[in-house]
Amino acid sequence: MIDLRSDTVTRPGPEMRAAMAAAEVGDDVYGEDPTVRALEERTAELLGKEAGLFVPSGTMANQIAIRTHTEPGDEIVADARSHILLYERAAPTALSGVMPRLVHSERGVFDGEAVRGLVHGPLPGMPAGLFPPTRLLCLENTHNAGGGSVWPLPQFAATVREARRHGLRVHCDGARLWNAAVAAGVPERAYADYCDSVAVCFSKGLGAPVGSLLAGDRAFIDRARRFRGMFGGGMRQAGVLAAAALHALDHNRGRLAEDHAHARILAAALAELPGVSIDPASVETNILYFRLRGMAAAKFGEACEARGVRVLAIGVDTVRLVTHLDVSRTAVDRAITVFREVLSS
Repeated sequence: MIDLRSDTVTRPGPEMRAAMAAAEVGDDVYGEDPTVRALEERTAELLGKEAGLFVPSGTMANQIAIRTHTEPGDEIVADARSHILLYERAAPTALSGVMPRLVHSERGVFDGEAVRGLVHGPLPGMPAGLFPPTRLLCLENTHNAGGGSVWPLPQFAATVREARRHGLRVHCDGARLWNAAVAAGVPERAYADYCDSVAVCFSKGLGAPVGSLLAGDRAFIDRARRFRGMFGGGMRQAGVLAAAALHALDHNRGRLAEDHAHARILAAALAELPGVSIDPASVETNILYFRLRGMAAAKFGEACEARGVRVLAIGVDTVRLVTHLDVSRTAVDRAITVFREVLSS
């Protein structure tokens, strides 16, 4: 089965499993797991931050960041289709008691003017303290619902600078920051340097089975550790998981451009098929979306799976494909053949 639903479906190979089995471990809640400590230090260094905190999931990393940066009753600014707001189960409101203010953008990338328009300022004749304080700007890079879109680094920097002018802290949901850095041709810290905190995932493009990391300055991570425990994210002998993440950093970061190339091949082939609407030029990393004319996305998905290819129907007529380390060029060619068969049947 060729699985193009997500890059979260990858499975650890023999070398990664061997690294996990050989990991030196301890009780991480007591700060005694040497492999977790090594992962935290290594990743924080890659991101140019003082410290890191290993957590089970990207959702937890983002939500710990929001809770650490804010207090209940504050506001946060985020793209209306960001992962934090679409796919994290209303956690900002439920766990941190914050009110989201929405940026409506093209593919998740916007400018400082959009931020400026959402930050409350004093208004003549209005009572002081009428509005909740806007504390945090959340950016996503790459942007999942934007089709794996990448923030141009100058635009990212300018948007952050505008947020700073209004006293906002900045968090980056960098679940796929590894992909963004490869596509932009810059190190990950080129983006992270502009942010107070960054969350990165090991269980997507890098192929580890579990885990994300939240990075920031030492005081931020010390406070975040409290909320990791509060949210149920304290792990014990977590070195077996951290070892997989370390292996992924060493062996799988360098091949991400291959996934991007495979996504572009898929997009170009889909653009030539009848009943498909897609702009191949919009495919920047390993995620692509396309729309169908004349066939429901769910029916298309069922027909593809019957032929050995899994895709993700995310709407009545919209399908998502994600390439990853378990999808070879041969698998890409086979998927294109299947798509052609289904759409011509």
